[in-house]
Amino acid sequence: MLKELNHKPHDKLAEILAPEMARVDALINERMRSENAPRIPEITAHLLNAGGKRLRPLLTLASAAMCGYEGRYHVHLAATVEFIHTATLLHDDVVDESGRRRGRPTANLLWDNKSSILVGDYLFSRAFQLMVETGSLQVLDILANASATIAEGEVLQLTAAQDISTTEDTYLKVVRGKTAALFSAATEVGGVIADAPQSNVQALYHYGDALGVAFQIADDLLDVIGDSGKTGKNVGDDFRERKLTLPFIKAISKATDEERQFWIRTIEKGDQKDGDLEHALNLLHYHGAAEATRKDALEWAERAQDALSVLPEHPLRTLLGDLSVYIVDRLT
Repeated sequence: MLKELNHKPHDKLAEILAPEMARVDALINERMRSENAPRIPEITAHLLNAGGKRLRPLLTLASAAMCGYEGRYHVHLAATVEFIHTATLLHDDVVDESGRRRGRPTANLLWDNKSSILVGDYLFSRAFQLMVETGSLQVLDILANASATIAEGEVLQLTAAQDISTTEDTYLKVVRGKTAALFSAATEVGGVIADAPQSNVQALYHYGDALGVAFQIADDLLDVIGDSGKTGKNVGDDFRERKLTLPFIKAISKATDEERQFWIRTIEKGDQKDGDLEHALNLLHYHGAAEATRKDALEWAERAQDALSVLPEHPLRTLLGDLSVYIVDRLT
């Protein structure tokens, strides 16, 4: 059973790892420069300065520290995962035709789609330069595989989008690709660079994977039950964008013939009218889809905690466990 938390573990992580994160930020600022194309640092800075939690680089730093690493390449790897994450956000906003992220206009809205795609490509290239500098083929293999898996997950989501026959299994494949792959890579490479025992590296991988799934399920649920003032997203954005997230998949699986026609009209055909969002949210409530989704997030958070149990006692291990709790606490 997960305990409730009254603090934000990622804030505590950021406080403890502040000196290392300062070095990560300095490295990011150095590597996102471009003498020939000033638009690159402009767009990158717009996204990086939008107030994100910087959770993925924190996971890498925490994993390396927990495994006793005393070198300097954990900073390179933390910057790498942040570059990969930022690149995927730039690409996602173009694919999703998004206008806002973290409460601010997206880069593709302020500049254009072409710039967002090309700057995302530039950041991917910078990420690979950074990971090569560590001199570890295993690190390169993990992060290269993660980059490919992220793209695969995004393409799968694209093919499954607006198809109300999409199953929970397909949803999970999408989530493990587009979100959890980078979480697990971020934690795994922290153990690898520290030359930790394989059992510990595997534990970090499984922790990151479960945490990433819990994080995405929670994020999708917040889209239908969250406070837009806190999340920076409008409630129902996924419905308006016709994204079949887990709450909708669960509701559709229990739909009557009449309800199924509603989902076909609004999701598959995109014929949305005034009042449709409210009706969709009522259907989620009626079928208990939101609560069932929260239960799934809770189970994945517990898996994350269980994965940590094989690692040696460490204050950062406790914080990483608390982080999985907090992800679910956001849903209450």
